[in-house]
Amino acid sequence: MTRGAAGPTLVLVLAVGVLVATGVTLLLERSLTRILLGVILLGNGVNLLILLGGRSGVAPLVGSASAGEMSDALPQAMVLTAVVITFGLTAFLLAVAYRSWYTSGDDEVQDDLEDRQIVRLAERNEVSTADLGGEGPDDDPEQVDPEPARRRLRRDGT
Repeated sequence: MTRGAAGPTLVLVLAVGVLVATGVTLLLERSLTRILLGVILLGNGVNLLILLGGRSGVAPLVGSASAGEMSDALPQAMVLTAVVITFGLTAFLLAVAYRSWYTSGDDEVQDDLEDRQIVRLAERNEVSTADLGGEGPDDDPEQVDPEPARRRLRRDGT
């Protein structure tokens, strides 16, 4: 009783395409909830793709069938590992989204100051100033003050 080595059906290939395309589209959104859903969909699509790459057949138990009729166990092990990694990443992103919602009231990823500066320069069609070097670390105005702000505030008495 052996099964033929049939290739992946068109439905499964389309399911992989839809899951990966939807996952990538959701990853490009600014909401952490949509990014989380995108990671989940992309992970499921890649897991299905890995399973489709394996050889189908009978259970890979020694002595139950010839080596050519046995299924490949490596894709199943890789998918099991990928499921655990995706679960860990999902838990981390869920914690980040909850923390963002708790502190700011929404889960949208905001632009930082450098992003806003790049947008302003692009609108004016300007190039950012290049650091030509030559100055010491204390004389470079582009460097961040290494002393934390709390110490400065306490030292100033405010």
